[in-house]
Amino acid sequence: MWFQLDRSSKKTLTQQVYEQFMQYILEGNVKVDEKLPSTRELATSLGVSRNIILEVYDQLVAEGYLVVRPRSGTFVAPGSLFQKNNENPQMKSSELLMTNNQNFIDFKAATPAMDHFPRKVWGRLAKDVCYESPDYLFGYQPSCGLLELREEISRYILRTRGVISDPKQVIITSGATQALSLITDLLIKQNKLVAIEDPMTDEMRTIFSYAGAELCPIPVDDKGINTDCLSQEKPPAFIFVLPSHQFPTGVTLTIQRRIQLIEYARQHNCYIVEDDYDSEFTYEGTPVHSVQGLDPDKVIYVGTFSKILSPGLRIGYVVLPMDLLEPFEKLKWFSDRHHSTLEQMILTKFMKEGHFDRHIRKMKRIYRKRREALVNSLKAHFPDCEILGHSAGMHLVAELKGVNVSKLMNWTQNHGVLIYPVGHYSLATNHYAHQLVLGYGSLSVENIEEGVRRIKKAVKSYQEGITS
Repeated sequence: MWFQLDRSSKKTLTQQVYEQFMQYILEGNVKVDEKLPSTRELATSLGVSRNIILEVYDQLVAEGYLVVRPRSGTFVAPGSLFQKNNENPQMKSSELLMTNNQNFIDFKAATPAMDHFPRKVWGRLAKDVCYESPDYLFGYQPSCGLLELREEISRYILRTRGVISDPKQVIITSGATQALSLITDLLIKQNKLVAIEDPMTDEMRTIFSYAGAELCPIPVDDKGINTDCLSQEKPPAFIFVLPSHQFPTGVTLTIQRRIQLIEYARQHNCYIVEDDYDSEFTYEGTPVHSVQGLDPDKVIYVGTFSKILSPGLRIGYVVLPMDLLEPFEKLKWFSDRHHSTLEQMILTKFMKEGHFDRHIRKMKRIYRKRREALVNSLKAHFPDCEILGHSAGMHLVAELKGVNVSKLMNWTQNHGVLIYPVGHYSLATNHYAHQLVLGYGSLSVENIEEGVRRIKKAVKSYQEGITS
């Protein structure tokens, strides 16, 4: 479920949540007998008072949409939804038939080109590891990961990102997701507040809120997170930022803001958690070095191989200040004992033999070509379109003048293309009505060009529909 809340609206937040919740139930987007999140969990996720969610739940229970089962929770009541009707009254039956038979083109961001995963090299290394590794590597290993891999990562991030670390400060995790979850568990014991950039992907917000954090959204502008908006009275346990290539806006945090952020963390004795998810892919200028390199004692650096190689590997890492190493290692041990030793060994050999750097150079050429194809297609079909953010990563933000992209979503789906409005990633602001996140990492040039053509057709159909 996603709730688009407009704090400038005349409708109260309670009314907005109630109406959208009711619509989700009526349209069958939540299933009968499906258990709903607790009022506390949903309130934290939406960044609103728990009393608002309590009032909404009580109203929906009173009207029969929901049912409370003692000691079990709140569920969607039977008979409270309409049968789904997929027909769009704005479309002719022939058009509907055509779009139902189309393969969807999905502009989802942060999805790498899995078709270019180095299977042949990886497979050969996997075979070598299985045959050549000593017996002890098939047993239990330290929860922090193999030292050989941690040494390779430490050298790599110093060379490419300016991250200062001893290999012992590098902990191997099951992707960035586990790293962020464990960081949250560790740091919010005394202070539940976590400051996050707004807008930000809902997946990240869910990681923090699921761990019990209270989210404090901080607005992002063209210079990155607005440090002036950080609370002086109630400082957070940590501030989560994506300074190199913010998601979804694509902006880079300026050096002035980086210094302000570090000074705030020092003054209020809190940490900065830096997620560096796709900084390897920069297409203009030189990649900006990490915030961690400015103050290794106050910044926790999180990296992952999901965007460079494959999400299926589930290998990430976190670089911790020395004072957090011991408690973090304990949490990691209880979480999963340790990550797959064989996969760690394969990745270690992949990096040592130079395949990693070669793969990055190859993917950088591919992603640059795909980005250029997307930009050129957008300019051809939407001459007034503005491309926002830094030229990096696997997504861009396009501003379509005069087009409310949130209202456009259903129309693009009917034309066989999936788009993602920037506004859907925002908790506290409503300044992104015309902005669209378009991921190009997993799409061929042909699919990118066809996808933009479909978006253009959807815009035309939408405009004709609202004027007819």
